[in-house]
Amino acid sequence: MAMKTGFLLLATVLLLAACSKPAPPPNAAPIEVTVVTIDPQDAANVVVLPGRVQAVRTAEVRARVDGVVQKLLYTEGSDVNQGQRLFQIDPRDMQASLDAARAALSRSQSEAANAAQDLKRYKGLVGTGVVSRQQYDTAVARARSAQSEVVESQAQVEKARLNLDYTTVTAPIAGRAGRAQVTVGALVSAAAGTLLTTIEPLDPIYVNFSQSSSEVQNARRAIAEGRLKVPELDAVGVTLLLEDGSVYPAPGHLNFLDLSIDRATGSTALRAEFPNPKRVLLPGQFVRVRIDAGEWSNSILVPQRAVTLLADGAHVMVVGPGDVVEQRSIRVGPLYQGSWAVLGGLKAGERVVVDGLQKIRAGQKVSVAVKEPAAREKPANTQPPA
Repeated sequence: MAMKTGFLLLATVLLLAACSKPAPPPNAAPIEVTVVTIDPQDAANVVVLPGRVQAVRTAEVRARVDGVVQKLLYTEGSDVNQGQRLFQIDPRDMQASLDAARAALSRSQSEAANAAQDLKRYKGLVGTGVVSRQQYDTAVARARSAQSEVVESQAQVEKARLNLDYTTVTAPIAGRAGRAQVTVGALVSAAAGTLLTTIEPLDPIYVNFSQSSSEVQNARRAIAEGRLKVPELDAVGVTLLLEDGSVYPAPGHLNFLDLSIDRATGSTALRAEFPNPKRVLLPGQFVRVRIDAGEWSNSILVPQRAVTLLADGAHVMVVGPGDVVEQRSIRVGPLYQGSWAVLGGLKAGERVVVDGLQKIRAGQKVSVAVKEPAAREKPANTQPPA
């Protein structure tokens, strides 16, 4: 009886185990992925760099005579015209020097006139023996010396007149006059070149920026290979992005490209010119410069999320014939605002997976949902590829 009961228990356990074994799964449906189709196209080469605003010219207004500042004749921080009076330096000392120089000139002119009369008289007598040849030669030399003193006195008068004029300090150029660097009552010096103020024209205005030598070299190589087409220097359009992120409304143009590399920074200096009628841009202001530096020929860009960076390089998943996925090694360049520049490993018409990468593996068949071509969904390039 006990043996029979044990047999029944064993049969029951085996039956339950058989019932609890899971049934084999049905055939799984292919995983759906989103792909972009590679479509090389010409793409705008837009380079964004930090820059700083600079006045086209900066005139340092300095003292040209010694004296005490009597008056401030302009409003600090206002626009001034060329020749407008800015400072008045005490003119009395310069006026006295001018009066003394005029007196010396009058004395020299009198002596010259007297010497000329003596020479005239001696000239008529030298042949008669009344006046010796030596006396005549002395009269000639005296007349010439007197005339030289007149010329020298005239120069002293002109110099004194200039010094008197310099006591009224005027603007050498038109522009925005800065803060006065001296106050009324201050003693200024011509020898020390005392700085009085500065004047900077604000319309038009420059923006200085630089680009690394490696990027310049890459661009030159791309131009030589025909991959990058660039316009003439003065036809390169430039847009400014202000500190608050807004776009400066007036476009500018590139007007200077240095042909040497700065030893300290390893970069090349560039400069753009912008109209500034409303004085929005001020010297010293930091901005970002967006340069329309030509077009790239047959660019291939892939969204950043489609590229996997591993120790052995960059990889993408490509959907091949029969919708089977394969892993592809690619060579990438710079990152363009969310898209990698692909320099090798992909060609036109291939399909690259952008969504669903976590669910698939190489050799797996997938269901494809196609997006726009990769080259169409990219933003403008922000720097040249290597």
